[in-house]
Amino acid sequence: MPRLLVIRGADEGKQFDLTETVVSLGRDASNAIRLHDTEISRQHAELRIVDGGFTLTDLGSANGTFVNNTRITQAPLHTGDHIAIGQTVLVFSTRRDDSTHHASGLAEKIDLITRSDVELSSAIIKSIGESEGSRILTHPEKNSPWLRSALANLTIMYEASQAISHILDLDQLLTTILELFFRTIPADRGCILLRGHDSKTLEPRALHWRKAEDRQSRFPLSRTILDHVMQQRLGVLVSDAAHDERFRSGQSIIELGIREVICVPMKGRHDSIGVLYLDTQTPHRELVDNQSTTGKLTEDHLALAIAIAHQAALAVEETHYYQAMIQGERLAAIGQTIAAISHHIKNILQGLRSGSDILRMGLRDKNEKLIEQGWRIAEKNQAKIYDLVMDMLNFSKERVPAVEPTDLNDVVKDIFELLTPRAKERNVKLEMSGAEGLPIVQVDSEGIHRALLNIVGNALDAVEDRPEPQVTISTRLAEEGWVRIVVLDNGPGIAPEKIEDIFKPFVSSKGSRGTGLGLPVSRKILREHGGDLVVQSQPGVGSKFILKLPIKSPLSGDPSVTSADLAALPPEPD
Repeated sequence: MPRLLVIRGADEGKQFDLTETVVSLGRDASNAIRLHDTEISRQHAELRIVDGGFTLTDLGSANGTFVNNTRITQAPLHTGDHIAIGQTVLVFSTRRDDSTHHASGLAEKIDLITRSDVELSSAIIKSIGESEGSRILTHPEKNSPWLRSALANLTIMYEASQAISHILDLDQLLTTILELFFRTIPADRGCILLRGHDSKTLEPRALHWRKAEDRQSRFPLSRTILDHVMQQRLGVLVSDAAHDERFRSGQSIIELGIREVICVPMKGRHDSIGVLYLDTQTPHRELVDNQSTTGKLTEDHLALAIAIAHQAALAVEETHYYQAMIQGERLAAIGQTIAAISHHIKNILQGLRSGSDILRMGLRDKNEKLIEQGWRIAEKNQAKIYDLVMDMLNFSKERVPAVEPTDLNDVVKDIFELLTPRAKERNVKLEMSGAEGLPIVQVDSEGIHRALLNIVGNALDAVEDRPEPQVTISTRLAEEGWVRIVVLDNGPGIAPEKIEDIFKPFVSSKGSRGTGLGLPVSRKILREHGGDLVVQSQPGVGSKFILKLPIKSPLSGDPSVTSADLAALPPEPD
């Protein structure tokens, strides 16, 4: 299935499957692929299926669309192409969702011919050691003129192979590698087989035919040749066997039209991981009648095949390593998430149990004071569960803000009134200051309310044990086109090397009182609006959290603000 993978930008790591005939890209929520990059136009580009492949068209964007560093108006896409729009870079590729099904489907096309009485010695023109691949690439000057020329062209081929380094699907990687062989070696068919999980069997993972009309045909392979290559660790060039008596009777490679074969081991860093098989075909009758021994494949082709097979094996090993690393990171992240969530849920459950016990005692003794106390504890922990679930949903789910005209002073006033009782309970001086003439902004008021509630709540927790604790919320009109909400506290502050850590999920300095998701969720909400959340802090003095928002949100259909505008904002005065 074709897809786009974001390898750089605000949406780095996201993958988009291309399931429709027309797919739009841009920062507007109406696009099939919505990117949170303020340098991308609302309707930036369009992918459309043309003649079975995808064509990318720029829709008159302000900053242009680039394919492999070339600005385009319209261009066909090929696997590995890099697409740059704004500050975002995507890689186009195709993948197979079920590699096991893919491998078994290829296995059905393979016919292994077994002949116990076949000897290869007379048919093999040349043998080459599996370690020769690295030598040929390291010392190209010691090779024949043709091979030196071919190796010079490998630079271009390897540049193309670098483009597939972002393809996570192993089968697609092998298919692309096999296509590279056919640009240089005049084979009619090719196959890559890798060792199975038992390290003994060979499983077909990629097939290629030079002629498109041959792709539905069977693919006979000589088991004798494969076993010889794997056991002897030698690459071989097998000549035309039409006139060899050993191939006259029974089923042989000649009767299936196989004229020449190059088969080489794919040696990685330490061992062979599989084989590369290439052959040429001629109808059986023509082979028998034709007395010419001149073939398409030469010893130079064999040397080139072993060299490229070595590089292909290294690429496969890197893909295996990368997939294992990604899987390990995923498992580690899942484990970390489960451990962190379990810790918070355990604390909440302990609070609920404590409240329930007090409530039960009050009901048993008909003590209204205990009933009220137990209910208050249970209600407080119920709110913690709600906050935890909402933070997890907001952090993990792709959220499209529902923008509407909003007065930020009203949002600040509502937060102030909501948290004033909590501030008084902790003897914290909570103040607010709304800028006069603050313009109406296009934002998701509920999202901004939640982000600001998280930040002000954190500030109240931070100053709780400070002398004369104080938290101030204010709004300001910043540079043209921008507004800010500033939350200032006189808490203990944050060390410079710790500032980025506070935006990592499940990192909390509040122990059992915090989930470690409040600030990551708040920053995510601000960035979804085309803004940002930044912090300035000085240990022992306090912290300042600045919520930056564009007045004309890119989500509302108004003209965009770019990341350059964000960078132009001066630092907040102390």
